[in-house]
Amino acid sequence: MTNIQTKKELNEEYKNVKYILTSSMRTKLLLALYEHSKKLEEIRKDLKKPSATILHGLKELENKNLIRKIQKHYELTSNGYILTTNMIKLIENWYSINKSKQFWNNHDLSDIPKEMLKDIYLLKNVEYETSTTSDLSNAFNKYIKLLLKSTELKIILPIYSENHFKHMIDFLNKHEQAKLELIVNEKILNSIQQNKNLERKLLENEKVIVKCIEQDLKLFLTCSDNFMSLTLFLNDGHYDDSQILIGKDKNAIKWALNLIQCFSHN
Repeated sequence: MTNIQTKKELNEEYKNVKYILTSSMRTKLLLALYEHSKKLEEIRKDLKKPSATILHGLKELENKNLIRKIQKHYELTSNGYILTTNMIKLIENWYSINKSKQFWNNHDLSDIPKEMLKDIYLLKNVEYETSTTSDLSNAFNKYIKLLLKSTELKIILPIYSENHFKHMIDFLNKHEQAKLELIVNEKILNSIQQNKNLERKLLENEKVIVKCIEQDLKLFLTCSDNFMSLTLFLNDGHYDDSQILIGKDKNAIKWALNLIQCFSHN
């Protein structure tokens, strides 16, 4: 398939997507039928719209092979289910971005793979924490509290920070079953090796696995058994520890783990 053919097909699909999303009725009908089939009376009760309006929308979707009528029940076709699933994903992605728009707008996203950005919806329940002029350490302190309550940590560390290393060591000393996987670049690893205290307490610690990667990543990601956190670099290249995203639900932790796996196998 040539690029021209691909573009033509994408343009055609864009028209189909636009056809759905530019009509609140068509969108609501697909969402109303997403979980299970319904009779007209049930749809009318859900949407609080006249039967004539609903029937018109249902007919349009039937013509697009997105829904079908089986006896008195309307249901999504396979195409309709796939489209609605992705429509929900789009809505949740938009919600997740808008909820933390200050964080996403102000930072460099270049080291987050595109496939991970497509799954931002998994972060819809994260909390955006920021430091203030009256409490410059607010974001960092909330991160450390969660870190010390964990028993397993996977961390992508893009900076050499003895303050962070101190808290990692506290974490290792606090929990007998503690495990730490630390992903750093060669420059940071060399700096750790030159610090005899860090070399002994981190590199020679049987609880710690250190992985060295080639990239100078511009993201600081932590994934534990009970939370994930993300801090990034500003667009001017400076690391920003004043703003952080913290998630505690399984979807946010899943997103963080998937992102770590993008780099830990390199």
